[in-house]
Amino acid sequence: MIRRVQIEDVPAIVDLIYGLAEYEKLRHECTVTPEQIEAALFGPNPAVFGHVAVEATPDAAREEVVGMALWFLSFSTWDGVHGIYLEDLYVRPDRRGGGHGTALLAALARECVTHGYTRLGWEVLDWNEPSIGFYRSIGARSRDEWTNFRLTGAELAALAERAD
Repeated sequence: MIRRVQIEDVPAIVDLIYGLAEYEKLRHECTVTPEQIEAALFGPNPAVFGHVAVEATPDAAREEVVGMALWFLSFSTWDGVHGIYLEDLYVRPDRRGGGHGTALLAALARECVTHGYTRLGWEVLDWNEPSIGFYRSIGARSRDEWTNFRLTGAELAALAERAD
């Protein structure tokens, strides 16, 4: 089952984020806290949204979060409307192959269609062949003609000083 993230899901979301960081060999860069995720998702002006894949526990007493999709709104100046940018999609390794990833992406596609958003976009590491194959299997296309850039740390601070 796929549903919108709830505040009680925050610990599971943080655990999944760290699982994704580990999978992407970037665990050393991940410093997020439960407080940050709670504020981002449930603060006064949330700018991040989420869906989770849940399964009933063996005793059916509660739900277990087994996957997540965290996203935010983007904007296309060419289309003049919003889209969704998928920041993180992750399903626990022992739950992969059960359709959770497809269901999470389908829920985001429904968000787009329901709200008139014209695109759903995300990035994937170039070595992540299993994910690339999965994305292609649902009809997603890579945009190889684009190169991603990012400023962080000292470079970000140095450019900020030039704004004065």
